[in-house]
Parts: sequence; C-alpha cells; structure tokens
Amino acid sequence: MIKILVDSSSDYEMEEIKEKNFELIPISISIGEKSYIDGISFKKNEFYEMLANTSDFPKTSQPSPQAFLDIFTSAKEAGDTVLCILLSSALSGTCQSAQLAKSMVDYEDIYIIDSLTASCSIKILADYAYSLVQKNLPAEEIIKKSEALKSRITLFAGLDTLEYLCKGGRLSKSAAAIGELANIKPVITITQEGSVGVLGKCLGKNKAIAQVFKHLQESGTDPSFPIYTIYTYGTGNCQRFEEKLQENGYTANNRLQVGATIGAHIGPEAFGVVFVKPQ
Repeated sequence: MIKILVDSSSDYEMEEIKEKNFELIPISISIGEKSYIDGISFKKNEFYEMLANTSDFPKTSQPSPQAFLDIFTSAKEAGDTVLCILLSSALSGTCQSAQLAKSMVDYEDIYIIDSLTASCSIKILADYAYSLVQKNLPAEEIIKKSEALKSRITLFAGLDTLEYLCKGGRLSKSAAAIGELANIKPVITITQEGSVGVLGKCLGKNKAIAQVFKHLQESGTDPSFPIYTIYTYGTGNCQRFEEKLQENGYTANNRLQVGATIGAHIGPEAFGVVFVKPQ
C-alpha cells in the first residue's frame, strides 16, 4: 500500500486527513510558556484569537525525527510505501527530520518530497499525488510527476497588516510603523526556492487586491487543477478578491483557511490565491 504523509503546515482539515487516510505529522507552536500542537490543540480561528490577545510571538518547532520514525517503522513492518510531502526546506527543518528518520529506519520505500512551498499549496501537491495513488501508479512515477508539478504551483497573497512581519523579525519596527501609517499592504509569494518573497507594496486594500489578481492573470492557470482562494482570519478581503475573480471570468473551487504555522507570520485579514500555472 502507498500512504501519503503531510505535516500540519499543509492546513488540511482533520476530516479530510481521515477521509483520505493520510498520515499527519503535527508541528508544535509555543506562545509564551504554553505549547500547542498545530491543527489539534485549537481550531484555526481560535489560534488567531489567541494571536490577537498576546504580546508573545508564536514560535514553531520542527517535528522531531522520532515523530517520523514511529510512522516509518510501522510502514516497514507492514511493507507499505510512504510518500512524504513536506513544508519547504527553506522555511523549516521538517524535511531534514524526515531524512534523518529514514536513515535510522533503513527502509528504501520511503520517499521525501520537499514541496518548496507552504500551506494550501502543499494541499494541491498532496491531492495530486493522492489522485495518482488512486490510479494505482507505481511510487516512482508518482514521485516523478509530483516533482514535475512543484514548480508550477503558485501562491500570491495580500497582507492586511505589517504587525506580524515585524513581530516575527522579518521587518524592523520603524519600517512597520511607517508602513502602517501609509496604509501599506504587501503582496507576497512563495519563490521557486521555497522562501517568502515580496512582490510589491500597495497603498490600500483595493490596490493589493488588484495586484494579486494581476499576478494571477499574468501567470495563467491550468484548468485541470483547482483554484483556491485563501484567507487567515476574517473573510472580508477574501470575499472582495473573489468578487474580482468572478467579474473577470474566474471561478474559485473552494476557499481555504491558512493555519497557525504560516498565519502567525502574516496575521488576520490576509487573502490570496493558490493555483497551478500552465506547462
């Protein structure tokens, strides 16, 4: 049997994890003195409410090799194949922990895919791999096709606040203060190298929505894959973006919520889109 493993940064709902029989590796999050397990200790909205009511910035901890080792050992004993589709190595050491666990269990039928992306973009990749498993393709072919798809999965997002980039150390306090006064709304992406890149700094929400849509339009979309709109906490900006899509002939397949691992860095009222570019 081929099993798919994802970490909690993929932002799947638990119901879908169970429905597809995925293995899930949770990422730990600390806020002040308390530790939580992403996707298990709290609902996504509960996390953002905690975030708004604390001065402590959440700290994520990569999963330990032991978390992977337990699953890999069970797979070895059952003769199963495991396809791990994990958070970008440019953002976390999760892939490194998985590689270490693989070397410890000494079992060849474990494949580790560095998604080079995050959040709902991982869902597109994992769902694609799952569809290939359902077609009974061999593991090597699933890996090859999944690796080929990685560079085409695209995320564009608009941020409503600079506060959390500042708290996370990605922006100085003075730059954040000036940006907030000027009503600056950054537009970000996940680069081909798997890190967060800033595409632009827009004056106000409307320009940020227009900018995200412009990048989508210029990239083009592959109609054989879904288009997902994404949001963190509060759907107002996302709804306005969806209206922009509809006005221009685009239909989103679903609206997905970004969870704690990535949401901690971008804050509430962020919005965006995840899709696959044409070949």
